[in-house]
Amino acid sequence: MARRVLVVANETHGGTNLVEAIRARHEAGDAEFIVIAPQNRPHSGYVIYDEAVRDAARCRVEATLSALREHGIEATSDVMDPDPYTATIDAVREYRVDEIIISTHPETRSGWLRHDLIERVQNATGLPVEHVVVDLAADRGPVTHTLIVANKTARGEPLFEELRRRAAESPHRFTVIVPQEGGHGHHTGQARERLHALLERLRRDGISASGGIGDPDAYAAVANALQFYRVDEVIISTLPRMRSRWMRSNLIDRVRKITAAPITHIEVDVGAEESAASGAKAA
Repeated sequence: MARRVLVVANETHGGTNLVEAIRARHEAGDAEFIVIAPQNRPHSGYVIYDEAVRDAARCRVEATLSALREHGIEATSDVMDPDPYTATIDAVREYRVDEIIISTHPETRSGWLRHDLIERVQNATGLPVEHVVVDLAADRGPVTHTLIVANKTARGEPLFEELRRRAAESPHRFTVIVPQEGGHGHHTGQARERLHALLERLRRDGISASGGIGDPDAYAAVANALQFYRVDEVIISTLPRMRSRWMRSNLIDRVRKITAAPITHIEVDVGAEESAASGAKAA
């Protein structure tokens, strides 16, 4: 029977060294892979929105799954407890794994290593544990990781055309965050519908994209995304300046203070687009 290999990572999901370690184990013989991520608790915002936290963990896992699929490797995935040790032990018990691969930042940046995660897991499970270090600062690669933040404008044509243009020019991986307009209920549903509409349109064009809903406060949503994901550039899509709450709150200037990544602002006049679409149907 194939041996079950548990892959544990967080911010280093999708890193070259991690993917290569999984590929090497795949080529060494029969193996099934279970890829997990803890549900990070956000640093920004006054309230923790569980759906946003789960979405972010799923997106991090998807970065590794997507890279593995490019090499013909399929894997099971899951999101687990926020504590990495508890997440790993729970996954060992649930999936009855035979081996573990744990991916971390370099020692100087890794909270997991400061808390002796590798040794604790080895002692608790008795299983072989391979430690993989991913230095995201050095692991640039050919793919540009783009964070897109949009809400009512997520279905807008200018935003989609900008993403399609970038994807045609060079390899990109897009992560879309749609801030919810309330803590629960139909507002969350509206945000998810807008998210899925954009993701499905991108995927139909063969463009790699994933995403999730975010904190209702757009600034907190961006700040948390910068914590959760690898980001090389940011696109913020808003309504026209006079109608945009985000612009009135100086969102773009505030985001520039917390990231060195270049920021592109796209305005989408949703009302004008809807009127044009209605006129075309009537004609």
